[in-house]
Amino acid sequence: MNNILNSIVGTMIPFVGTSLGSGFVFFLKNKINEKIQKILIGIAAGVMIAASIWSLILPAVEMTEKQNVIPWVPVVLGFIAGITFLLLTSYMADEIEKKRKGKKMNMLLFSVTLHNIPEGMAVGVCFAGFLNGNMGIELLEAMLLATGIAIQNIPEGAIISMPLKIDGMSKKKSFYYGILSGIVEPISALLTIVLLNIIVPLLPYLLSFAAGAMIYVVIEELIPEVHSKDKSKLGVIGVTIGFVLMMILDLSF
Repeated sequence: MNNILNSIVGTMIPFVGTSLGSGFVFFLKNKINEKIQKILIGIAAGVMIAASIWSLILPAVEMTEKQNVIPWVPVVLGFIAGITFLLLTSYMADEIEKKRKGKKMNMLLFSVTLHNIPEGMAVGVCFAGFLNGNMGIELLEAMLLATGIAIQNIPEGAIISMPLKIDGMSKKKSFYYGILSGIVEPISALLTIVLLNIIVPLLPYLLSFAAGAMIYVVIEELIPEVHSKDKSKLGVIGVTIGFVLMMILDLSF
């Protein structure tokens, strides 16, 4: 019973990181300088690019190498599927919300939430291995993985809540949507533990699918936003900061 309880607690750790990052929105002023906005959006883009590579695509390749298939096939298929899915979603959003603001942030929220699902599954796989007892995974190893993902999730929570506030949403509502994007992690982790044999073979596709969705948002929504009114280099600075920060977190944990 203690092992089961420890595993449930462990699956919640990444969600804590997302919630902490989302809480950064309470430190924002009501009005944000346009230059700071560009840097923040650039940071969001950099974080998403780095997360797509080190948190999603590379782990997907490593998984496929252990499945006796051509490593790039599931990754390419999943990535293209993610891009295609967001293209169709964006098209439908254009048709439904032609006169409504906030589409960009809706796509951002959607893509980060998609990215959190396979991350939660990865945590679930680790705790399932611990509970199984025959996979050589100790509780400390599973907890360290969950903690590492939680640390990575801090900037991800921030890139949801802070742009929403910039876009005119209240701080409380921005925080709410930030933590909402993270709640899928413990849910998907617990489902993975229960349905381990069914879900694990699909993880490379799911990881690369989430990567494709995130790259779509970066290219289609975030990068054009930082260059919307002028040719300022602040967006480049922001992307660099976000990319380096997330790269360090991913490679460290």
